[in-house]
Amino acid sequence: MEKVDLLDLKILKIISVNARIPFKDVAAVCGVSRAAIHQRVQRLIEAGVITGSGYTICPKSIGYSTCTYVGIKLERGSMYKDVAEQLAAIPEVVECHFTTGAYTMLIKLYCRDNEHLMDLLNHHIQGIAGVISTETLISLEQSITRAVPVCTDILDK
Repeated sequence: MEKVDLLDLKILKIISVNARIPFKDVAAVCGVSRAAIHQRVQRLIEAGVITGSGYTICPKSIGYSTCTYVGIKLERGSMYKDVAEQLAAIPEVVECHFTTGAYTMLIKLYCRDNEHLMDLLNHHIQGIAGVISTETLISLEQSITRAVPVCTDILDK
């Protein structure tokens, strides 16, 4: 993992709040040149510290009104990577985690409605070799969404 310093953390804190902020404004807050900010951000991207950028689209605005979490139990935990590959082929699956606890995997998906959800469960997810059961939790409302906080005291640890 790439080591980050205090300047990197300052940059990350600023751009995590507003990814559209011009580098000249970040440079002014940090007291360095715009070129230095550009080089730092590029290095953080190449090192995998910054893993994405872009626009966040409201799923409801494009017809996906149902947000669902599905706990999946597998025959064997060692099947996780193969199952994850097959889940990746389902466009509505937006997250997939290998977990401890009651489920081998936890996925998040968006559906147009409950009928669409039932189709995905019955004809796609539950049909994957190794899946022995699923439990579905429908999100009624998302109250909080945010990035992990960037704080400078992380360097003290």
